[in-house]
Amino acid sequence: MQLNEAVKVIESQMTIKPQIGMILGSGLGVLADELTDAVQIPYESIPHFPKPTVEGHKGQFVVGLLDQVPVIVMQGRFHYYEGYSLEQVTLPVRVMTSLGIKKLIVTNASGGVNTSFAAGDLMLITDHINMLGTNPLIGPNDNALGNRFPDMSAAYDPELQGLTKQAASDLEIKLKEGVYLATSGPSYETPAEVRMMRTLGADAVGMSTVPEVIVAKHSGLSVLGISCISNAASGILQQPLSHEEVMETTEKVKVHFIQLVKDIVKRIG
Repeated sequence: MQLNEAVKVIESQMTIKPQIGMILGSGLGVLADELTDAVQIPYESIPHFPKPTVEGHKGQFVVGLLDQVPVIVMQGRFHYYEGYSLEQVTLPVRVMTSLGIKKLIVTNASGGVNTSFAAGDLMLITDHINMLGTNPLIGPNDNALGNRFPDMSAAYDPELQGLTKQAASDLEIKLKEGVYLATSGPSYETPAEVRMMRTLGADAVGMSTVPEVIVAKHSGLSVLGISCISNAASGILQQPLSHEEVMETTEKVKVHFIQLVKDIVKRIG
């Protein structure tokens, strides 16, 4: 089985057993550099793992200690728009679950649909809307991995949300809250689509996260989601959208992002 083969290779290189898993989005992989006693495991060395093709996604697991808490970090993720199946996109979540994590912190860079958001804001994800047009759980269900019909009424763990809000308050970091909407990409949304998203109740839009969260819930994990608002979504400001802007914004916000996640991990651990 693909999952077992991937897990076996990673386990052979690990020196600690991780408690928390993290998926770091575009430009946010710098957090992995904070780990001590770290072991880097390139995706290309893991059976059945694809390779990230997007700037800002380094392409490796890093296993180590973050403020003495054992974690496994995805320094870069896979996307549906890269041509990978959702089974491939979410395989790392299955792997981390098999390695023993109970909690998953998932991050991304996203466009601000809420007009009160500004580039550089951090947003606590309270819920999501799946507009990918598909679902990673479609197909035969393996009952050993999870329930055929997983409950998504609290996809993002309320207790972890409360802990995160307290951490942000103590650190005096401004933290927005909102609903994340996922599209397939890779084209950015049109102004008309953004107006529709706002009407549907979305506060931010991106091209990842939702498949991973669905599989995490299917796997029984507690999930925390944080978005870096990297730009205003299409039609809000009179300027074109670009991945370069995304990378520039995440570079500016990285200090607060690292502070916040490290504090959250310390409180969880």
